[in-house]
Amino acid sequence: MAVAQFTNAPCWGVAGKERERRPFVNLGHELPLNRSEVAQTGGHSLVNKRRVSTFGGVCRRCRSISDQQALDFELHTDPYLEDISASTNGSALHDESTQHSKDSQNLQTELIMLSLPAIAGQAIEPLAQLMETAYIGRLGPLELASAGISMSIFNILSKVFNIPLLSVATSFVAEDISRSAGNNSAPGGQHQNGTYERKELPSVSTALLLALAIGVFEALALYFCSGLFLDMMGISSGSSMRVPAEHFLKLRAIGAPAVVVYLAVQGIFRGFKDTKTPILSLGLGNFSAVFFFPMFMYYFRFGVTGAAISTVLSQYIVAFLMIWHLNKRTVLSLPNAHNLHFGDYLKSGGFLLGRTIAAVMTITLSTSMAARQGALAMAAHQICLQVWLSVSLLVDAQAAAGQAMIASSFAKGDYSTVKKIAFFAIKTGLITGLSLALLLGLSFNALATLFTKDAQVLQIVGSGLLFVSASQPINALAYIFDGLHYGVSDFSYAAWSMMAVGALSSVFLLYAPSIVGLSGVWSGLSLFMGLRTLAGYARLSSKEGPWKFLHGDTFELQVAI
Repeated sequence: MAVAQFTNAPCWGVAGKERERRPFVNLGHELPLNRSEVAQTGGHSLVNKRRVSTFGGVCRRCRSISDQQALDFELHTDPYLEDISASTNGSALHDESTQHSKDSQNLQTELIMLSLPAIAGQAIEPLAQLMETAYIGRLGPLELASAGISMSIFNILSKVFNIPLLSVATSFVAEDISRSAGNNSAPGGQHQNGTYERKELPSVSTALLLALAIGVFEALALYFCSGLFLDMMGISSGSSMRVPAEHFLKLRAIGAPAVVVYLAVQGIFRGFKDTKTPILSLGLGNFSAVFFFPMFMYYFRFGVTGAAISTVLSQYIVAFLMIWHLNKRTVLSLPNAHNLHFGDYLKSGGFLLGRTIAAVMTITLSTSMAARQGALAMAAHQICLQVWLSVSLLVDAQAAAGQAMIASSFAKGDYSTVKKIAFFAIKTGLITGLSLALLLGLSFNALATLFTKDAQVLQIVGSGLLFVSASQPINALAYIFDGLHYGVSDFSYAAWSMMAVGALSSVFLLYAPSIVGLSGVWSGLSLFMGLRTLAGYARLSSKEGPWKFLHGDTFELQVAI
């Protein structure tokens, strides 16, 4: 005989036969089921009588019993089952509601605990760059300008290639862990005594090899094409900034492999749902620069060259520490070529590369259009843009935490948990956005005085208050939606939608500033984020694609043989 059961739903049994547990095999069917008809009894599920007719059709198709037996079952329902169902319905629904509340609370706590370290990690590197800028600024305006343009080139190239690898690694590692671990295993193979079971994960090996290859490529490009990049930025060969900027960029190029590797490892740790370990490594590595900067710049009198050396050394320290910690979690060895996922990484990373380029080009175009409004307008725009982008890192960290949790549950087919995580991430993102809007609305004018004392610039900055503060809820939702789509590996939609949004926003940016001035630039950026949010919401609302399970309550049919 056979017993049919729905995952997380009622099971049926033939009346009068002995009830016993049997191994289940997946038939791959999905049938709708109304949860209100379910009554849980002691770990076994029963269903109201009006649903039992479904069993006959299932059994006939499975050929597990004869047609006559199925018909007899439909005409006869065990009174014992009906009595238990009636007597336990109320208490079972109460227990189910209590358990649902506990599960939701645990998911919310996990998301918050993952987000907080990620937020701190997002803040470390910008602070390190500010520290480097402060030390170089003491050397003089020429050194600061030369180093500033070189750092901009390095950051742009790093962002274009590194962010896709970081995002893809997070999802792929989380999926790999979920597939390799049992449902009762702790995340990342953690034992009760705090140690970890070291596993050999193909996604980790693939990410590290790609990171090393991309890092070497970036280093060679920055070193041998430094002059070309400076020409593109408008620094001609006759400029006084050309020689020191080119020298600084070549030195910073040496640190490119370390940066790509530790960003990839950071994504891997996010896949392990571990955002604390990367913070320790980033903190120690960047803290070492506090000693390196004065030592190389002033004690050894290397000047701006010493600043570059200090930064490169701190970057390799971060990479070494992260790999050392990663070696405790996974087996780091040369993997079998057949187990590598280069195709998946290159395909998904290619989509995100196009997406990142579209985003960077849109932001760069806004800066270019602001520069055409004059020096004062450009200075005001730079202040507003840096504050606008910096506070978005808070929500970006929340999105990364949600991505890791969703990728893990989605790989196991636990759509109920994915739904809870998604809705809670959206709610917390919106709350964060509204809080940032209120905070910036009250403090932005005072905050702007930290960047400049020029009265004319501050007056223009004041007119950008609405852009900086009011757009924060929209920005927050845009980043959260990105994290959700990355979590289900919907990289193709994320890429194509960003390209479309970037194209529409760029058209607006090309024409609006010439009509309404700097307000046109800020309106274009607000339009850019608004369209990103609409695109993210549209995907979640669609009944097609990876989020279709949000729009129906279906359960996977399984049958015991």
